[in-house]
Amino acid sequence: MKQILVLGAGRSAPFLIKYLLDNAEEHDWFVTVGDLSLEAAERAVARHPRSNAIPFDVNDVDMRNGAISNADIVVNLLAPVFQPMIANDCLVHRKHMVSASYCNPQVRDLHTDALRHGVLILTEMGLDPGIDHMSAMHLIEGIHARGGKIKKFCSYGGGLPAPGAVDNPLQYAITWNPRNVVMSGSDGAIFLEDGRLKIIPHHRLFTQTWPVDVMGLGMMEGYANRDSVTYQHTFGLEDVETLIRGTLRYPGFCETWSQIVKLGLPNETLSIPNLKDLSMYDLVSMFTPKHSGGSLEQRVASYLNINPTGAVMQKLKWLGLFSNESLGANGNTSTHMMVELLNQKLVMPQGARDMVILVHEMEVTYEHGPNEKITSTLIEYGEPGGITAMAKTVGMPLGIAVKLILNQELPLTGVQIPTHPAIYKPILSELASEGLAFQDVIEH
Repeated sequence: MKQILVLGAGRSAPFLIKYLLDNAEEHDWFVTVGDLSLEAAERAVARHPRSNAIPFDVNDVDMRNGAISNADIVVNLLAPVFQPMIANDCLVHRKHMVSASYCNPQVRDLHTDALRHGVLILTEMGLDPGIDHMSAMHLIEGIHARGGKIKKFCSYGGGLPAPGAVDNPLQYAITWNPRNVVMSGSDGAIFLEDGRLKIIPHHRLFTQTWPVDVMGLGMMEGYANRDSVTYQHTFGLEDVETLIRGTLRYPGFCETWSQIVKLGLPNETLSIPNLKDLSMYDLVSMFTPKHSGGSLEQRVASYLNINPTGAVMQKLKWLGLFSNESLGANGNTSTHMMVELLNQKLVMPQGARDMVILVHEMEVTYEHGPNEKITSTLIEYGEPGGITAMAKTVGMPLGIAVKLILNQELPLTGVQIPTHPAIYKPILSELASEGLAFQDVIEH
Protein backbone atom coordinates (compact mmCIF):
# COMPACT_ATOMS: atom_id res chain seq x y z
CA MET A 1 0.00 0.00 0.00
CA LYS A 2 1.41 3.38 -1.04
CA GLN A 3 1.41 6.08 1.63
CA ILE A 4 0.50 9.64 0.58
CA LEU A 5 1.10 12.53 2.97
CA VAL A 6 -0.79 15.77 2.32
CA LEU A 7 0.54 18.73 4.30
CA GLY A 8 -2.09 21.43 4.71
CA ALA A 9 -5.89 21.21 4.75
CA GLY A 10 -6.69 24.80 3.77
CA ARG A 11 -8.79 26.33 1.01
CA SER A 12 -6.88 24.69 -1.86
CA ALA A 13 -6.92 21.18 -0.38
CA PRO A 14 -10.52 19.83 -0.60
CA PHE A 15 -10.55 18.70 -4.23
CA LEU A 16 -7.05 17.22 -4.07
CA ILE A 17 -7.90 15.16 -0.99
CA LYS A 18 -11.19 14.03 -2.55
CA TYR A 19 -9.37 13.02 -5.75
CA LEU A 20 -6.80 10.99 -3.83
CA LEU A 21 -9.41 9.27 -1.67
CA ASP A 22 -11.68 8.55 -4.66
CA ASN A 23 -8.74 6.77 -6.31
CA ALA A 24 -7.32 5.17 -3.16
CA GLU A 25 -9.10 1.82 -3.45
CA GLU A 26 -8.24 1.29 -7.12
CA HIS A 27 -4.56 2.16 -6.70
CA ASP A 28 -4.10 0.83 -3.15
CA TRP A 29 -3.27 4.17 -1.52
CA PHE A 30 -3.55 5.37 2.05
CA VAL A 31 -3.87 9.14 2.49
CA THR A 32 -2.69 10.96 5.62
CA VAL A 33 -3.58 14.64 5.96
CA GLY A 34 -1.59 16.79 8.37
CA ASP A 35 -2.53 20.28 9.45
CA LEU A 36 -1.80 22.58 12.37
CA SER A 37 -5.53 22.26 13.03
CA LEU A 38 -6.35 18.59 13.63
CA GLU A 39 -10.02 19.50 13.25
CA ALA A 40 -9.37 20.83 9.72
CA ALA A 41 -7.49 17.66 8.79
CA GLU A 42 -10.27 15.45 10.19
CA ARG A 43 -12.88 17.47 8.30
CA ALA A 44 -10.90 17.03 5.08
CA VAL A 45 -10.69 13.21 5.24
CA ALA A 46 -14.25 12.77 6.57
CA ARG A 47 -13.47 9.38 8.18
CA HIS A 48 -12.66 7.75 4.86
CA PRO A 49 -11.45 4.17 5.55
CA ARG A 50 -8.22 4.78 3.63
CA SER A 51 -7.34 7.97 5.44
CA ASN A 52 -5.90 9.37 8.61
CA ALA A 53 -5.76 12.89 10.05
CA ILE A 54 -2.81 14.04 12.12
CA PRO A 55 -1.77 17.28 13.81
CA PHE A 56 1.19 18.77 11.96
CA ASP A 57 3.33 21.66 13.16
CA VAL A 58 5.86 22.52 10.46
CA ASN A 59 8.22 23.97 13.08
CA ASP A 60 8.36 20.69 15.04
CA VAL A 61 11.38 18.85 13.60
CA ASP A 62 10.50 15.47 15.11
CA MET A 63 6.91 15.73 13.91
CA ARG A 64 8.07 16.65 10.39
CA ASN A 65 10.59 13.84 10.17
CA GLY A 66 8.16 11.29 11.55
CA ALA A 67 5.39 12.15 9.12
CA ILE A 68 7.61 12.44 6.03
CA SER A 69 9.65 9.30 6.73
CA ASN A 70 6.46 7.20 6.76
CA ALA A 71 5.27 8.45 3.35
CA ASP A 72 6.04 7.38 -0.21
CA ILE A 73 5.16 10.81 -1.55
CA VAL A 74 4.45 14.21 0.03
CA VAL A 75 1.98 16.76 -1.35
CA ASN A 76 3.10 20.06 0.09
CA LEU A 77 0.30 22.63 0.34
CA LEU A 78 1.98 24.70 3.06
CA ALA A 79 2.87 28.38 2.62
CA PRO A 80 5.71 29.15 0.17
CA VAL A 81 8.05 30.11 3.02
CA PHE A 82 8.05 26.45 4.13
CA GLN A 83 8.72 24.95 0.70
CA PRO A 84 12.55 24.71 1.04
CA MET A 85 12.27 23.13 4.49
CA ILE A 86 9.85 20.41 3.38
CA ALA A 87 11.68 19.80 0.09
CA ASN A 88 14.94 19.33 1.97
CA ASP A 89 13.30 16.93 4.44
CA CYS A 90 11.85 14.94 1.54
CA LEU A 91 15.31 14.71 0.01
CA VAL A 92 16.85 13.55 3.31
CA HIS A 93 14.24 10.79 3.58
CA ARG A 94 14.34 9.99 -0.19
CA LYS A 95 10.67 10.84 -0.69
CA HIS A 96 9.10 12.41 -3.78
CA MET A 97 7.35 15.76 -3.31
CA VAL A 98 4.81 17.71 -5.35
CA SER A 99 3.77 21.28 -4.66
CA ALA A 100 1.70 24.07 -6.22
CA SER A 101 4.12 26.78 -5.09
CA TYR A 102 6.72 28.55 -7.19
CA CYS A 103 10.14 26.90 -7.35
CA ASN A 104 12.31 29.33 -5.42
CA PRO A 105 16.13 29.36 -5.62
CA GLN A 106 16.55 27.37 -2.38
CA VAL A 107 14.47 24.51 -3.77
CA ARG A 108 16.14 24.76 -7.18
CA ASP A 109 19.52 24.31 -5.49
CA LEU A 110 18.45 20.79 -4.45
CA HIS A 111 18.33 19.63 -8.09
CA THR A 112 21.72 17.88 -8.23
CA ASP A 113 21.19 16.02 -4.94
CA ALA A 114 17.67 15.03 -5.99
CA LEU A 115 19.01 13.63 -9.26
CA ARG A 116 21.70 11.68 -7.42
CA HIS A 117 19.20 10.12 -5.03
CA GLY A 118 16.48 9.45 -7.61
CA VAL A 119 14.00 11.81 -5.95
CA LEU A 120 11.48 13.94 -7.87
CA ILE A 121 10.61 17.36 -6.44
CA LEU A 122 7.86 18.64 -8.72
CA THR A 123 6.84 22.26 -8.07
CA GLU A 124 4.54 24.83 -9.75
CA MET A 125 1.98 22.04 -10.18
CA GLY A 126 -1.30 23.85 -9.46
CA LEU A 127 -3.33 26.31 -11.54
CA ASP A 128 -1.11 29.38 -11.81
CA PRO A 129 1.63 28.28 -11.75
CA GLY A 130 0.83 24.86 -13.14
CA ILE A 131 -1.92 24.43 -15.71
CA ASP A 132 -0.80 27.72 -17.26
CA HIS A 133 2.73 26.33 -17.84
CA MET A 134 1.47 23.05 -19.25
CA SER A 135 -1.05 24.59 -21.64
CA ALA A 136 1.51 27.16 -22.77
CA MET A 137 4.08 24.45 -23.51
CA HIS A 138 1.50 22.47 -25.48
CA LEU A 139 0.74 25.53 -27.65
CA ILE A 140 4.40 26.48 -28.05
CA GLU A 141 5.36 22.93 -29.04
CA GLY A 142 2.72 22.96 -31.80
CA ILE A 143 3.75 26.39 -33.09
CA HIS A 144 7.43 25.45 -33.25
CA ALA A 145 6.55 22.18 -35.02
CA ARG A 146 4.82 24.25 -37.73
CA GLY A 147 7.88 26.47 -38.10
CA GLY A 148 6.40 29.46 -36.30
CA LYS A 149 8.26 32.14 -34.38
CA ILE A 150 6.50 33.52 -31.31
CA LYS A 151 7.01 37.28 -31.15
CA LYS A 152 4.54 38.03 -28.35
CA PHE A 153 3.52 35.83 -25.44
CA CYS A 154 1.21 37.13 -22.71
CA SER A 155 -0.26 34.76 -20.13
CA TYR A 156 -2.84 35.79 -17.52
CA GLY A 157 -4.45 34.04 -14.58
CA GLY A 158 -7.11 35.07 -12.10
CA GLY A 159 -9.17 33.66 -9.25
CA LEU A 160 -12.34 35.72 -8.85
CA PRO A 161 -16.00 35.59 -7.91
CA ALA A 162 -18.15 34.60 -10.88
CA PRO A 163 -19.91 37.54 -12.56
CA GLY A 164 -22.68 38.78 -10.28
CA ALA A 165 -21.62 36.55 -7.39
CA VAL A 166 -20.72 39.44 -5.07
CA ASP A 167 -22.00 42.98 -4.78
CA ASN A 168 -19.19 44.52 -2.74
CA PRO A 169 -17.39 47.61 -4.08
CA LEU A 170 -14.16 45.71 -4.77
CA GLN A 171 -15.91 42.96 -6.79
CA TYR A 172 -13.69 40.47 -5.03
CA ALA A 173 -13.97 37.65 -2.50
CA ILE A 174 -11.48 35.35 -0.82
CA THR A 175 -11.45 31.91 -2.46
CA TRP A 176 -7.82 30.98 -1.76
CA ASN A 177 -5.05 31.80 0.71
CA PRO A 178 -5.77 35.39 1.85
CA ARG A 179 -2.12 35.93 2.75
CA ASN A 180 -1.24 35.47 -0.92
CA VAL A 181 -3.85 38.08 -1.84
CA VAL A 182 -2.45 40.61 0.64
CA MET A 183 1.15 40.07 -0.45
CA SER A 184 0.48 39.75 -4.18
CA GLY A 185 2.87 41.85 -6.19
CA SER A 186 5.22 42.36 -3.24
CA ASP A 187 8.23 41.47 -5.40
CA GLY A 188 7.29 43.86 -8.18
CA ALA A 189 7.54 42.65 -11.77
CA ILE A 190 10.09 42.29 -14.55
CA PHE A 191 9.14 41.48 -18.15
CA LEU A 192 9.93 42.09 -21.82
CA GLU A 193 8.03 44.65 -23.87
CA ASP A 194 8.89 45.28 -27.53
CA GLY A 195 12.35 43.85 -27.00
CA ARG A 196 13.12 45.96 -23.94
CA LEU A 197 13.45 44.88 -20.33
CA LYS A 198 10.83 46.59 -18.14
CA ILE A 199 10.64 46.70 -14.36
CA ILE A 200 7.73 47.80 -12.19
CA PRO A 201 8.54 48.14 -8.47
CA HIS A 202 6.00 46.95 -5.94
CA HIS A 203 4.72 50.40 -5.03
CA ARG A 204 3.74 51.08 -8.67
CA LEU A 205 2.55 47.63 -9.68
CA PHE A 206 -1.17 48.22 -9.19
CA THR A 207 -1.08 51.61 -10.90
CA GLN A 208 0.32 50.21 -14.16
CA THR A 209 -2.53 48.05 -15.43
CA TRP A 210 -4.03 47.47 -18.86
CA PRO A 211 -7.26 46.05 -20.30
CA VAL A 212 -7.46 42.36 -21.23
CA ASP A 213 -10.45 41.18 -23.27
CA VAL A 214 -11.52 37.75 -21.96
CA MET A 215 -13.74 35.62 -24.17
CA GLY A 216 -17.25 35.49 -22.76
CA LEU A 217 -16.51 37.86 -19.88
CA GLY A 218 -15.51 41.12 -21.51
CA MET A 219 -12.86 43.54 -20.37
CA MET A 220 -10.78 42.64 -17.32
CA GLU A 221 -7.82 44.42 -15.74
CA GLY A 222 -4.32 42.93 -15.97
CA TYR A 223 -1.12 43.65 -14.07
CA ALA A 224 2.35 42.12 -14.40
CA ASN A 225 3.27 39.19 -12.17
CA ARG A 226 6.75 38.54 -10.71
CA ASP A 227 9.62 37.56 -13.03
CA SER A 228 8.39 36.84 -16.55
CA VAL A 229 11.86 36.95 -18.10
CA THR A 230 13.00 33.60 -16.67
CA TYR A 231 10.27 31.91 -18.70
CA GLN A 232 11.89 32.96 -21.98
CA HIS A 233 14.37 30.11 -21.52
CA THR A 234 11.91 27.82 -19.72
CA PHE A 235 9.37 28.02 -22.55
CA GLY A 236 11.96 28.10 -25.35
CA LEU A 237 10.90 31.54 -26.58
CA GLU A 238 14.15 32.63 -28.22
CA ASP A 239 12.39 34.91 -30.74
CA VAL A 240 10.00 36.61 -28.34
CA GLU A 241 9.96 40.41 -28.11
CA THR A 242 7.11 40.81 -25.61
CA LEU A 243 6.83 38.35 -22.71
CA ILE A 244 4.44 39.06 -19.84
CA ARG A 245 2.86 36.85 -17.21
CA GLY A 246 0.09 38.69 -15.43
CA THR A 247 -2.87 38.55 -13.07
CA LEU A 248 -6.50 39.42 -13.86
CA ARG A 249 -8.95 41.40 -11.73
CA TYR A 250 -12.28 43.07 -12.33
CA PRO A 251 -11.84 46.72 -13.40
CA GLY A 252 -11.37 49.10 -10.47
CA PHE A 253 -9.85 46.65 -7.99
CA CYS A 254 -6.25 47.63 -8.69
CA GLU A 255 -6.90 51.35 -8.29
CA THR A 256 -8.13 50.74 -4.75
CA TRP A 257 -5.49 48.15 -3.85
CA SER A 258 -2.73 50.48 -5.03
CA GLN A 259 -3.69 52.86 -2.21
CA ILE A 260 -3.42 50.06 0.36
CA VAL A 261 0.05 49.30 -1.02
CA LYS A 262 1.00 52.99 -0.89
CA LEU A 263 0.02 53.08 2.78
CA GLY A 264 2.40 50.15 3.30
CA LEU A 265 -0.15 47.82 4.90
CA PRO A 266 1.09 44.64 3.15
CA ASN A 267 4.16 44.19 5.37
CA GLU A 268 5.57 41.02 6.93
CA THR A 269 8.78 42.40 8.41
CA LEU A 270 7.72 44.94 11.06
CA SER A 271 6.53 43.37 14.32
CA ILE A 272 3.59 45.18 15.95
CA PRO A 273 2.90 44.49 19.65
CA ASN A 274 -0.59 43.61 20.91
CA LEU A 275 -1.97 43.23 17.39
CA LYS A 276 -4.96 41.24 18.64
CA ASP A 277 -6.27 44.30 20.49
CA LEU A 278 -5.89 46.75 17.61
CA SER A 279 -8.47 48.14 15.22
CA MET A 280 -7.84 49.02 11.58
CA TYR A 281 -8.09 52.67 12.67
CA ASP A 282 -5.15 52.05 15.02
CA LEU A 283 -3.14 50.30 12.31
CA VAL A 284 -3.78 52.87 9.58
CA SER A 285 -2.87 55.64 12.04
CA MET A 286 0.52 53.99 12.56
CA PHE A 287 1.20 53.93 8.82
CA THR A 288 -0.04 57.44 8.04
CA PRO A 289 2.51 60.28 8.02
CA LYS A 290 1.86 62.97 10.60
CA HIS A 291 -0.13 65.94 9.34
CA SER A 292 -1.44 68.87 11.31
CA GLY A 293 -5.16 68.70 12.05
CA GLY A 294 -7.97 66.84 10.37
CA SER A 295 -9.46 63.40 10.83
CA LEU A 296 -7.59 60.21 9.96
CA GLU A 297 -9.64 59.94 6.78
CA GLN A 298 -8.61 63.44 5.75
CA ARG A 299 -4.96 62.74 6.55
CA VAL A 300 -5.02 59.51 4.55
CA ALA A 301 -6.71 61.21 1.59
CA SER A 302 -4.10 63.97 1.71
CA TYR A 303 -1.19 61.52 1.84
CA LEU A 304 -2.62 59.36 -0.95
CA ASN A 305 -3.56 62.44 -2.96
CA ILE A 306 -7.09 61.17 -3.56
CA ASN A 307 -10.49 62.83 -3.29
CA PRO A 308 -11.62 62.48 0.37
CA THR A 309 -15.20 61.93 -0.81
CA GLY A 310 -14.36 60.09 -4.05
CA ALA A 311 -14.99 56.51 -5.12
CA VAL A 312 -11.64 55.11 -3.98
CA MET A 313 -11.98 56.58 -0.49
CA GLN A 314 -15.50 55.17 -0.26
CA LYS A 315 -14.12 51.72 -1.08
CA LEU A 316 -11.41 52.06 1.58
CA LYS A 317 -14.06 53.06 4.09
CA TRP A 318 -16.29 50.15 3.11
CA LEU A 319 -13.37 47.75 3.51
CA GLY A 320 -13.03 48.96 7.09
CA LEU A 321 -9.73 50.85 7.10
CA PHE A 322 -11.16 53.45 9.48
CA SER A 323 -13.13 51.15 11.77
CA ASN A 324 -12.54 51.46 15.54
CA GLU A 325 -13.54 47.85 16.23
CA SER A 326 -10.80 45.45 17.28
CA LEU A 327 -10.30 42.75 14.64
CA GLY A 328 -8.84 40.19 17.02
CA ALA A 329 -6.14 39.35 14.48
CA ASN A 330 -3.64 36.63 15.29
CA GLY A 331 0.02 37.30 14.55
CA ASN A 332 2.21 40.37 14.85
CA THR A 333 2.39 42.12 11.46
CA SER A 334 0.16 44.39 9.43
CA THR A 335 -0.21 41.57 6.90
CA HIS A 336 -1.78 39.42 9.63
CA MET A 337 -4.19 42.29 10.26
CA MET A 338 -5.03 42.65 6.57
CA VAL A 339 -5.59 38.89 6.25
CA GLU A 340 -8.11 39.02 9.09
CA LEU A 341 -9.79 42.06 7.54
CA LEU A 342 -10.17 40.38 4.15
CA ASN A 343 -11.45 37.19 5.77
CA GLN A 344 -14.17 39.19 7.50
CA LYS A 345 -15.11 41.60 4.70
CA LEU A 346 -14.52 39.76 1.43
CA VAL A 347 -16.60 36.67 2.15
CA MET A 348 -18.04 34.65 -0.72
CA PRO A 349 -21.84 34.76 -0.24
CA GLN A 350 -23.58 31.50 0.60
CA GLY A 351 -24.35 29.60 -2.59
CA ALA A 352 -22.23 31.88 -4.80
CA ARG A 353 -19.71 30.55 -7.30
CA ASP A 354 -16.08 31.42 -7.77
CA MET A 355 -14.31 31.41 -11.12
CA VAL A 356 -10.78 30.87 -12.39
CA ILE A 357 -9.47 32.25 -15.66
CA LEU A 358 -6.38 31.43 -17.70
CA VAL A 359 -5.67 33.28 -20.94
CA HIS A 360 -2.71 32.96 -23.31
CA GLU A 361 -2.23 35.55 -26.06
CA MET A 362 0.38 34.88 -28.74
CA GLU A 363 1.48 36.60 -31.93
CA VAL A 364 3.24 34.22 -34.32
CA THR A 365 5.09 34.77 -37.59
CA TYR A 366 5.82 32.20 -40.30
CA GLU A 367 8.38 32.38 -43.09
CA HIS A 368 5.89 30.83 -45.52
CA GLY A 369 2.34 31.61 -44.55
CA PRO A 370 0.15 34.21 -42.82
CA ASN A 371 0.92 35.45 -39.33
CA GLU A 372 -1.34 34.33 -36.49
CA LYS A 373 -2.82 35.80 -33.36
CA ILE A 374 -3.73 32.97 -31.00
CA THR A 375 -5.92 33.37 -27.91
CA SER A 376 -6.32 30.31 -25.69
CA THR A 377 -8.82 30.56 -22.81
CA LEU A 378 -9.86 28.41 -19.87
CA ILE A 379 -12.74 29.48 -17.61
CA GLU A 380 -13.91 27.19 -14.84
CA TYR A 381 -16.69 27.83 -12.29
CA GLY A 382 -16.98 26.43 -8.80
CA GLU A 383 -19.91 24.54 -7.33
CA PRO A 384 -22.40 26.78 -5.48
CA GLY A 385 -21.72 26.10 -1.81
CA GLY A 386 -19.36 23.26 -2.75
CA ILE A 387 -15.81 22.81 -3.99
CA THR A 388 -14.40 25.99 -5.44
CA ALA A 389 -13.01 26.31 -8.95
CA MET A 390 -9.74 27.36 -7.33
CA ALA A 391 -9.53 24.18 -5.24
CA LYS A 392 -10.44 22.04 -8.26
CA THR A 393 -7.92 23.59 -10.65
CA VAL A 394 -5.13 23.55 -8.06
CA GLY A 395 -5.96 20.08 -6.76
CA MET A 396 -6.61 18.13 -9.93
CA PRO A 397 -3.17 18.54 -11.55
CA LEU A 398 -1.53 17.79 -8.20
CA GLY A 399 -3.60 14.64 -7.83
CA ILE A 400 -2.87 13.45 -11.36
CA ALA A 401 0.85 14.05 -10.79
CA VAL A 402 0.75 11.94 -7.61
CA LYS A 403 -0.94 9.13 -9.53
CA LEU A 404 1.63 9.25 -12.35
CA ILE A 405 4.55 9.21 -9.91
CA LEU A 406 3.22 6.36 -7.75
CA ASN A 407 2.36 4.33 -10.87
CA GLN A 408 5.92 4.91 -12.13
CA GLU A 409 4.56 6.64 -15.24
CA LEU A 410 6.58 9.82 -14.79
CA PRO A 411 10.23 8.97 -15.56
CA LEU A 412 11.86 12.10 -14.15
CA THR A 413 13.92 12.97 -11.09
CA GLY A 414 15.49 16.15 -9.77
CA VAL A 415 13.74 19.48 -9.21
CA GLN A 416 11.22 19.99 -12.00
CA ILE A 417 8.39 22.26 -13.08
CA PRO A 418 5.70 20.93 -15.46
CA THR A 419 7.28 22.07 -18.74
CA HIS A 420 8.54 18.61 -19.75
CA PRO A 421 6.28 16.69 -22.18
CA ALA A 422 6.43 13.63 -19.92
CA ILE A 423 4.58 15.74 -17.36
CA TYR A 424 2.28 18.03 -19.30
CA LYS A 425 1.03 15.65 -22.00
CA PRO A 426 -0.63 13.03 -19.74
CA ILE A 427 -1.83 15.63 -17.25
CA LEU A 428 -3.41 17.90 -19.90
CA SER A 429 -5.05 14.82 -21.41
CA GLU A 430 -6.69 13.82 -18.13
CA LEU A 431 -7.65 17.42 -17.34
CA ALA A 432 -9.42 17.64 -20.71
CA SER A 433 -11.25 14.36 -20.05
CA GLU A 434 -12.53 15.96 -16.82
CA GLY A 435 -13.76 19.05 -18.68
CA LEU A 436 -10.79 21.33 -18.01
CA ALA A 437 -9.87 22.21 -21.60
CA PHE A 438 -8.83 25.43 -23.31
CA GLN A 439 -10.71 27.06 -26.18
CA ASP A 440 -8.41 28.36 -28.90
CA VAL A 441 -9.17 31.19 -31.31
CA ILE A 442 -6.78 31.78 -34.22
CA GLU A 443 -6.91 34.99 -36.25
CA HIS A 444 -4.92 35.66 -39.42
